[in-house]
Amino acid sequence: MRIPPLYEKPGWQRFFAGVAVGALISWFVFLFQFGVLQEKQIQLLTKQQSKINDLEDRNNTLIEDYEKLNEENKSKLKIQDFKVEFANQKKYDLGKLNLHILSDAVMQNLNHLIGKDIESVSKNKELLRQAIEKEYKLDDKVYRLKTYSIYFDTTLEITLNIELVK
Repeated sequence: MRIPPLYEKPGWQRFFAGVAVGALISWFVFLFQFGVLQEKQIQLLTKQQSKINDLEDRNNTLIEDYEKLNEENKSKLKIQDFKVEFANQKKYDLGKLNLHILSDAVMQNLNHLIGKDIESVSKNKELLRQAIEKEYKLDDKVYRLKTYSIYFDTTLEITLNIELVK
């Protein structure tokens, strides 16, 4: 079989030369556009990666600060409630109403401590004792309360001894 003699016709030669040159030019245009788009994508990816790194660093810093604050808050718990008990309540045979009145009076003296740090209250035990150890009048009798024990937690537990003054 024989290839047709198209080399003798200049129209066909120009057509194939144009196709070859057009293919080369289009290939170079494609490479240029692809390179420009790839460069934009690389820039976008690097910006996003740097933003991700910054956000991760910020997140780690916030988590560390949050953990530090939690640790500080654990050490600085606040007093939320009081629990008053009487160690020798049977000695004076006081009724439940009288014991309730005495414990309410003590709680009224200690109300200013709600919301204070346990650490600062425990450092001022003497002031706490002075606020509690007063004379209380019940049914024409005067009682003095002495602190027996104090337990510091979010609920301040105080055990008191009752003494009859008059």
